[in-house]
Parts: sequence; structure tokens; C-alpha cells
Amino acid sequence: MLQVGQPAPDFTLTTTSGETFRLADQRGRHLVLYFYPKDDTPGCTAEACSFRDQYEDFKDLGAEVIGISSDSEKSHQKFTQKHRLPFELLADTDGKVRKLYEVPRALLGLLPGRVTFVIDKNGVIQYIFNSLSGATDHVSNAKKVLKGLPA
Repeated sequence: MLQVGQPAPDFTLTTTSGETFRLADQRGRHLVLYFYPKDDTPGCTAEACSFRDQYEDFKDLGAEVIGISSDSEKSHQKFTQKHRLPFELLADTDGKVRKLYEVPRALLGLLPGRVTFVIDKNGVIQYIFNSLSGATDHVSNAKKVLKGLPA
């Protein structure tokens, strides 16, 4: 299991807008990387919309928000448009990044888990929160952690 204080594993995925996202290119700003089970499900929609509604707070704290699920780029595009999400979603269709980040499955292994990582501007994991329920707690917890990090 990944631990706080470890370097965040590098990866490359495709964004909602079809561009290449590489974690190593994000150095110099904090990052909230959240893994979620599926686009347009009740908990995942609540979580995404909570990140959306507080997105400017994250920007003010020097952080970018990135969501990752195994849904396709097309699914992410629809989800982003429907809920006016101002941040990118990444398509981890083969689950390699989920596995790289050791995100466990939930509900007896039936669902992909919901885990949020706060990564500092040096690429070091500062916080890990694993909870399938309480989707919006991921947002408030990440903000609290970011407030304690140097800008």
C-alpha cells in the first residue's frame, strides 16, 4: 500500500479533452488526485459536483483537481459536460493506474474503490483518504490538508 511521504508514482493517461496528462509534468503545484468508481452514479456525481463547487478554493490553495476512473474518454466528456466540471477527468480504461496507486476494490471486491491522494508540488504524497461512502468528505478532507501545505 502506498504511504504518506512516498513519491507519487508517475503515469500517463488521456484527458477529457483528448490531451496527454503526465503526472511528472505537474510538479510545481499541488495536486488532488481522486479515484472514483463510475461516471454518473449518485456518489460519484456528488463527489465531482462538490469538487466543482469548491474548485476555486482548490485553485486558491495552489492545487489542481484531477479525477480518474475506468470509464472511457467519451463517458468522461458526457459527465463533464452534464455537470459542468472545470477540471480534467482521466480515462484509466485498463485499470493500470488504479493498480499502480494500489486503490482497493470495495463492497466485497465488486466495485472500484474511492480514494483521494493529495500530492504536494514536489510530487510527494501528503494525504491518502479511502472511503466509498461519504463521497463529499474527500473534498473537505483534501482542502484541510492543502491549507496546511506551503503554497
